[in-house]
Amino acid sequence: MTTRTVLVADDDSAIRTVLSQALGRAGYDVRATGLASAMWRWISEGEGDVVITDVVLPDENAFEVLPRVKKLRPSLPIIVMSAQNTIMTAIRSAELGAYDYLPKPFDLHQLLSTVAKALEQATRTTNPATEKQGESLPIIGRSPAMQEIYRIIARLTQTDLTVMIVGESGTGKELVARALHDYSKRRKGPFVAINMAAIPKDLIESELFGHEKGAFTGATGRQAGRFEQAEGGTLFLDEIGDMPLEAQTRLLRVLQQGEYTTVGGTTPIKTNVRVIAATHRDLRLHISQGLFREDLFFRLNVVPLRLPPLRERLGDIPDLVRHFLDKAVREGLPRKEFSAAALTALAEYRWPGNVRELENLVKRLLAMEVDDAISAAAVSREIATLPVASERSLGAVSDFSVGEFMENHLVQYFASFGSQLPPKGLYDKIIAEMEPPLLRATLAATRGNQIKAAELLGLNRNTLRSKLRERKVVAIRGVG
Repeated sequence: MTTRTVLVADDDSAIRTVLSQALGRAGYDVRATGLASAMWRWISEGEGDVVITDVVLPDENAFEVLPRVKKLRPSLPIIVMSAQNTIMTAIRSAELGAYDYLPKPFDLHQLLSTVAKALEQATRTTNPATEKQGESLPIIGRSPAMQEIYRIIARLTQTDLTVMIVGESGTGKELVARALHDYSKRRKGPFVAINMAAIPKDLIESELFGHEKGAFTGATGRQAGRFEQAEGGTLFLDEIGDMPLEAQTRLLRVLQQGEYTTVGGTTPIKTNVRVIAATHRDLRLHISQGLFREDLFFRLNVVPLRLPPLRERLGDIPDLVRHFLDKAVREGLPRKEFSAAALTALAEYRWPGNVRELENLVKRLLAMEVDDAISAAAVSREIATLPVASERSLGAVSDFSVGEFMENHLVQYFASFGSQLPPKGLYDKIIAEMEPPLLRATLAATRGNQIKAAELLGLNRNTLRSKLRERKVVAIRGVG
């Protein structure tokens, strides 16, 4: 069997060395360079079975090289890696036909797996380059959790698949839905959103499918529904878990047959709409309670996308605060700066209202504080006015099951090893990784009160202190 060749382009010599050694041990021939020009020369000469390249290279940006590569060798898979870990980097990579995008720092096992899969699918059709989008999306964060979201969004923009976005209130479900539309082939069509929880149940079918004159009391003329308004584009069904069963039946028929009738109408209307649904509820629980149709769930849940709550990506708070500061200034509020201690104080709160709650607090601080710099004391004063997370909310937030969440991720973890088994000692590894965030979240929820935290966890105070020392969790100071 012919040995496959991997071309590596990165201006960091240490990264080139690490990649060359790892790929070499995996049985690949490796050619590495720090210049885009050398990478392009090798590719134009027909070398390489897969390319791994950084975005920013000394002589040329990889995004400028990608279109030439896809034109010359359209089946050559290209893996883009970047320390500029934004959603635009991921989306731009997908738009230009990259096989995958890996944010730095990355896991070597993941990279090797990606290379193997890319080689297996080297003949797949890639998408042509599209025009560059000038405006950044308001989806902020460089945490590993958000990087995975960016990668999924980038892949989904190149498809027409139905997506189910699951996440707590305030996590940005509509922003993600808009991103999926704005960077898809349907971008020139309309994006229409409807919130099921905000529409009276007896009007939902009319809102979705439209109605004819005289269809019901008050129907004085024909009215187009959201499906008709979204024709050729995307229909975003927010809070789908609040849809009544009667409307669920009609929606299922549309998804199955690609047509619908207006309320009071008899003529079927063909539809060409991409459906994206979202919910903060546990739909499987609703199904077991007879509140949601299982067949509709499977029609909508073609690609599930879970948005992490803010407490799972606290490292994104500085970037989010900067974004909200700029936005607030454009809206007329005075510019102020958050001290490092203030940002730390923000990261010690649990944020049950997620990103939306953080934005509201930033605006409130800008409006109410007289000093030009926002201090940790000011943040603590505002947070003290917010509701303390309840014991129930730690165990089951917005209908989410911690057990189900863990099981889903562990299934993915085992699957990543294929036919092999993961390293031994998994139980201790899981406990060691789960306890610190649990301890930090509980202390944040009780604002550092260790007595309340111990009660919440069902531990005595000495045991809690011992675990804090063992797991090197720093207790919040000056509170409780």
